[in-house]
Amino acid sequence: MKRIVTFGELMLRLAPNGYYRFFQNDQMQATFGGGEANVAVSLANYGMDSVYVTKLPSHAIGQAAVNSLRAFGVDTTKIVRGGDRVGIYYLEKGASQRGSVCIYDRAHSAIAEASASDFDWDSIFEGADWFHFTGITPALGANVADICLEACKAAKERGVKISCDLNYRGKLWTREQARETMTRLCHYVDVCISNEEDAKDVFGIEAEGTDIYGGKLNHEGYKSVAKQLADKFGFEKVAITLRTSISASDNDWAGMLYDGENYCFSKSYHLHIVDRVGGGDSFGGGLIYALLSGKDTQSAIEFAVAASALKHSVEGDYNRVGVSEVEKLAGGDGSGRVQR
Repeated sequence: MKRIVTFGELMLRLAPNGYYRFFQNDQMQATFGGGEANVAVSLANYGMDSVYVTKLPSHAIGQAAVNSLRAFGVDTTKIVRGGDRVGIYYLEKGASQRGSVCIYDRAHSAIAEASASDFDWDSIFEGADWFHFTGITPALGANVADICLEACKAAKERGVKISCDLNYRGKLWTREQARETMTRLCHYVDVCISNEEDAKDVFGIEAEGTDIYGGKLNHEGYKSVAKQLADKFGFEKVAITLRTSISASDNDWAGMLYDGENYCFSKSYHLHIVDRVGGGDSFGGGLIYALLSGKDTQSAIEFAVAASALKHSVEGDYNRVGVSEVEKLAGGDGSGRVQR
């Protein structure tokens, strides 16, 4: 069984019921999520040995966060306990022409105040095949960026494959800060995951002839983006998600995977969105599973896109689907008919 390690921040998500606006009533749903944790859950659902690494307080909220991962079979034994608080994000789900809103309350969280001595990467990477992180994690602070760098060095020394989802978050750092830090980290990365905006925001690499708001995606432009990223950092593979936002409720969704020779585009799905958060992470989890399972480039991108398409129908950050469901959709059955 392949062993995958992911590292990042696990957060408490507070969201109004349904499509209510903030404090339209006095209730909020409390769940957990975070980029790399979402990937870990996907991989555990696919039967992989999935290990999640973070730092969380020892109090009841920190333990509830750990338990949310254990419920899916994620290995939480490498989570460091300590610090005072769990980061929080507030989510107001958009609908129709009203976009979703995300408000962070994560300053001084346990992982944001972690130190390099908290993590024994030699022990963490024992028997590991793959390491995954996102651009959100080093954005938490210079100390966390340094921890990410140590993790990448330790993984590379052990021959562990490394993937990174660029995931630029403008509320956490500037484009200049992101470019400097991610340039340092990406030299260790084997598989880069990006979207139509992140490559531009982080590295200034833009898909020409594309209007993501007007529904115009230029495949040749994305081929150029993938090749420029691969040439700049020596990535073995570059995956790019292709989202056309018709509205907050309806998107067209596809992806491309470049393997150094071939540019493979997936089929496109029209999504009626239940919950968009975690969609990119489910793509990453699907891609990692597909590559570790030996799927070819075309099959790998089809699996990753299908996995993410299904996630958009699932409430919460975590993607609660299995391999057979993904394979069914990737194989062409998107009817949504009742299964009896």
